[in-house]
Amino acid sequence: MAVVRELPPESTQQAVGYPSLFLLVAFGALVPVVPTGAVVSSAAVVAFHQTNPLSLLFVFLVASFAAFLGDLALYWLGRRGIGSRNGSRWLAALRARATPERLAHAQERLETHRVSVLVLSRLVPAGRIPVMLACLLAGMPLRRFARGDLPACLAWAATYQLIGILGGSLFPEPWQGVVAAVGLTVLVGTVPALWRRVRGTAGKEPPAGAPSGNEHG
Repeated sequence: MAVVRELPPESTQQAVGYPSLFLLVAFGALVPVVPTGAVVSSAAVVAFHQTNPLSLLFVFLVASFAAFLGDLALYWLGRRGIGSRNGSRWLAALRARATPERLAHAQERLETHRVSVLVLSRLVPAGRIPVMLACLLAGMPLRRFARGDLPACLAWAATYQLIGILGGSLFPEPWQGVVAAVGLTVLVGTVPALWRRVRGTAGKEPPAGAPSGNEHG
């Protein structure tokens, strides 16, 4: 048990951890199935417990750069689908992950706030794909998308790194901080979705005093 709980040397952690962090975040940005926020928070916990004062800075730079490259790759693939007669599986996947209501809301915000909406899209759970799809349908050039996506990725990496630092500071052992950071990340991602679902269900309920469907005049 003692051998299992022992962490490898910091040099080994860094040699393996930073490339793994880059690959997981970039792949998660390209294929939205990896919980990239939890990955960044967990890496921040481990970096918080290391003696190298630059570890947290390296986690921030690697995570934000990987997210930025993943977003650009996905947007480029989506633009190829927009310009193709037959579309593409990447564009179809983006459409499948954005409900019509969220897409319409993203298009409305894009018309009002322009590129600045990209910054908030990465901080709002499940907000990145609808806004990206709205940018694609609006014909936004890749260079303009990149200008808005770069500060979005920086803000996203900083937010989830702060969650990891909070989890690492509360517990003496890194694995305890990782569990706390992952739990907090999942909570941040699920509570807004549950709240929207509750509000949507409440909005569909008939007003007080209105006849129900099984009543007859």
